[in-house]
Amino acid sequence: MKKLIIASLAATGLVAGSFAAGAAANAGTGTVVRVVDGDTLVVSINNGDHTIRLLNIDTPETKDPNQPVECLGPEASKYLEGLLPKGTQVRLEFDAERHDKYGRTLAGVFTADGSLVNAKIAQQGLGIPVEYGGNRKFLPPVQAAYEEARAAKSGLFSESIGCTLPAQLAETTKGLETATEASPATTSAAAGAAAGVLASKVAAAKALRKVLNGDKVTERALLWAGLSTAVLAKHVSNLDKKITAAEKKAEDTKTPKATLEATEKRAEEERKAAEARAVAERKAAEERAAAEKKAADEAAAAAAKAAADEAARNAAAEAERLRNLPAPAPNPAPYVAPAPQPYVPPAPSTKYTGPRCYAPGGKTWRPC
Repeated sequence: MKKLIIASLAATGLVAGSFAAGAAANAGTGTVVRVVDGDTLVVSINNGDHTIRLLNIDTPETKDPNQPVECLGPEASKYLEGLLPKGTQVRLEFDAERHDKYGRTLAGVFTADGSLVNAKIAQQGLGIPVEYGGNRKFLPPVQAAYEEARAAKSGLFSESIGCTLPAQLAETTKGLETATEASPATTSAAAGAAAGVLASKVAAAKALRKVLNGDKVTERALLWAGLSTAVLAKHVSNLDKKITAAEKKAEDTKTPKATLEATEKRAEEERKAAEARAVAERKAAEERAAAEKKAADEAAAAAAKAAADEAARNAAAEAERLRNLPAPAPNPAPYVAPAPQPYVPPAPSTKYTGPRCYAPGGKTWRPC
């Protein structure tokens, strides 16, 4: 399986030669000391550290003090660190020019399985093909890997990595479309907010168009996008159309916004007038209720006074009646009960007091 993989990579230029070829005059071997950035590393060769600049590949900037860290620059460095950790044995192949103006050694770097590191970086979409003077030896495999990344929309071609130009194009275009196609606002505030969104989206699109048109400040960013002239022109034309549509929508929003503001102003005035009427009516009702209560209280007080006066008159008349009554008769002497008499038992009777049996006719009797 490993042989099949190497053969497949060799067909695209990602693998070239083997460690056995290290003895050739135009090649050498070494041990990775550290990675500097996405296209530069330090290799120990014959007990001496040498800075190696990978040929025919350029990755986003991370170390230049005069340049900001560029999109996917840190990712390119991390990828190279993972591919060539400290202590990794590598084979170096050289081209016509061995050193650049900074004294770095220019080389193609191969791993133990023969993979060309320069091309593998391009295959991840983390760098672009470049030519250094007459050094073109590794340009074909790097270019092939770069096209593979473009087709797969990897790395710098990805629309899901926010800093890439394809992602910015997708996001900016989608933002313009969404703002332009938004439903009409139903309030002046919503209309104002929609106008603000449109203005911000148009400004972002114009800034991106400036980049696509080759603004010198962001010229390197264009390189990472890998846009051909035809594709670039298509994107610019598409952006121009959407910017025009968004600006027209923004202009068209002004009239409805003014109308909504006038309608809302009238509605607010009517609301305030209705509120004032309600307040006045409530105050009048409270005043009527207070007047009615006062009248009721006064009537109750008058009725209470009349009743008190009537009661006073009645009391005076009763007093006068009582004064005119005749003097009452003297009270009789109090009843004194007689003293109880002593009990005297009756004298015994000599008469027969027992039962009597009468003779016929009832004139005579006899004791029974």
